[in-house]
Amino acid sequence: MALIVQKFGGSSVRDDERIFNVARIITETRKKGNDVVAVVSAQGDTTDDLEAAAARINPNASKREMDMLLSAGEQMSAALLAMAIESLGYPVVSLLGWQVGVKTDSNYRNARIKSISSERINAELARKNIVIVAGFQGINKYDDISTLGRGGSDTSAVALAAALRADKCQIYTDVDGVYTADPRIVKGAKKLEEITYDEMLELATLGAQVLQNRSVEMGKKYGIPIEVLSSLEDKPGTIVKEVVKVEKMLIRGVARDNDVSRLSIIGIKDTPGMAFKIFSALARKRVNVDIILQSVGRDGTKDITFTVPKSQSKDAIEVLHEMLPSLNAMNVICDDHVSKVSIVGAGMETHPGVASKMFEALYEADINIQMISTSEIKISVLIDMDDADKAVQVVHDAFIK
Repeated sequence: MALIVQKFGGSSVRDDERIFNVARIITETRKKGNDVVAVVSAQGDTTDDLEAAAARINPNASKREMDMLLSAGEQMSAALLAMAIESLGYPVVSLLGWQVGVKTDSNYRNARIKSISSERINAELARKNIVIVAGFQGINKYDDISTLGRGGSDTSAVALAAALRADKCQIYTDVDGVYTADPRIVKGAKKLEEITYDEMLELATLGAQVLQNRSVEMGKKYGIPIEVLSSLEDKPGTIVKEVVKVEKMLIRGVARDNDVSRLSIIGIKDTPGMAFKIFSALARKRVNVDIILQSVGRDGTKDITFTVPKSQSKDAIEVLHEMLPSLNAMNVICDDHVSKVSIVGAGMETHPGVASKMFEALYEADINIQMISTSEIKISVLIDMDDADKAVQVVHDAFIK
């Protein structure tokens, strides 16, 4: 008998028909003699609808109250799925994050899991119950509900798999695996049978929406193989693990991220310590900074440009405006109409000319590059958002036949 953790995304439990489909997947797994812990996201667009409702009532609602509201979506899904399994004649119990003992830090809207108690779930499994867990949520040291950020149910599932020492963690979604690019926008995108944690982590961080990046981090840390597969089709998915058997492809995937804002601080005093002051202040506000570009100093001043998630641009702008006098800077400029396009692959480490091939593809498509960032296994460029879909296609065509 194996212990299997299964996670089902919002599209998988979108309506009554799909809830019963998920119930059948879970009960079929149980029929094979396995213990099952299932983690669920909110149904369909429920989270978006709740955010819209909050905006109508109070556009500046506190993050604590937003977590109280948004966690309700997963509670609904968990209860409805448990009812469906119950109707099929199987013993089942639904639990919220705090009931499971998911302890988090106090960073509302984007909390990180600190620990999970396995006691309650193990007790329910000992009673032969199927356990349904509301994903995306936990409880902090103040006994307040906290949520784990967009896609946080992925992290809930992998963390539970680690805490329970599960034999497998399956992430069910509306696609049948990890592709070399988003098959909905890129012709010729190919499904990967396997991908390493590091490559998947880069793709997830750079905008591929199959897995939350923190779930991949956790899978790598605790050695939990993650299988991404479809809840709508019965076919093999993609395994995310440490080492893959197949020969390394030069590029494993192309990702696009439209959730990007470019911020520029103009006319900063060109003296030591300015960058430290800026980015330490942003770090205290928990703003995630990605690509950074600093201009060559002229006339005693310089400019610093960097990217942040769109959801954090407001916080970043507030911090920078407060700092303008101490930086002796002229202005802060924000551009939300940008997109980050990236290529990822461990194979590029030993192959010269990868960057030039990417830049050539963009040049031939008449796409201008605004900023560039590189690492051992990825190259990212910042471009105008209007060119994003075309850029992903031409770059994919250049590397993946």
